[in-house]
Amino acid sequence: MASPVIVCQHCGGAGFRILDSFDRPSRAVECACRRGERAGGLLEQARLPKRFQRCEFENYAEISPSHRLAKQRLERFAREYPAEEHGLLIMGPPGVGKTHLVAALINTLVREKGVPCLFYDFQDLLKEIQNSYNAASGTSELAVLQPIFATEVLALDDLGARKPSAWVADTLSHIISTRYNDVKATLFSTNYLDHPVRKEDPTLTDRISDRVRSRLHEMCVRIEISGKDFREDILRAEKRVRH
Repeated sequence: MASPVIVCQHCGGAGFRILDSFDRPSRAVECACRRGERAGGLLEQARLPKRFQRCEFENYAEISPSHRLAKQRLERFAREYPAEEHGLLIMGPPGVGKTHLVAALINTLVREKGVPCLFYDFQDLLKEIQNSYNAASGTSELAVLQPIFATEVLALDDLGARKPSAWVADTLSHIISTRYNDVKATLFSTNYLDHPVRKEDPTLTDRISDRVRSRLHEMCVRIEISGKDFREDILRAEKRVRH
């Protein structure tokens, strides 16, 4: 038995409503049901991993002043977009909620402003590009990169995670330069800092090259989050509950 078709009570399924006014001509406006459908499609296209699809600013744990400031800065980006002229570079050790904030920003932009967004783990993107060189894959480098260039807002998570090489630096530079020249916002998160706590730890420049880091200075506002790994606290709490 087929499921009953649910028709919007406000627009009757037309997708638009007619607004009548005493002192001005009637006009058609998009119905909220159509905006909801479009947001659902955009969220699917954004490629957010399932783990981060429910990330919101409201459920982000602010356990230090740097967490709170980072959240406020991303909320401001969402509120003022598209007036924002720069992207964001979110830096900090693993487990401080960088990806949560990026996902929350994407969810907000899609739902509230209908902004097309695209999320990629940096390593996964590089693998897709490399696989495109295989004739049997049925894809091309351009087919992989075209959505990266075209989307209004791009989020590259875990920047610098891939061992640096000339190919990695060239590929990243190509992506960043293209989006920079097209004046499109790009969000980056990375575990690497400009000035690591330990001298032996690599810097972000070590992981992405001087050329790419210099371009990020031009196109992004830098946000650094300090603190300990959330995940370690969660695991300790789970162990206490079990025992």
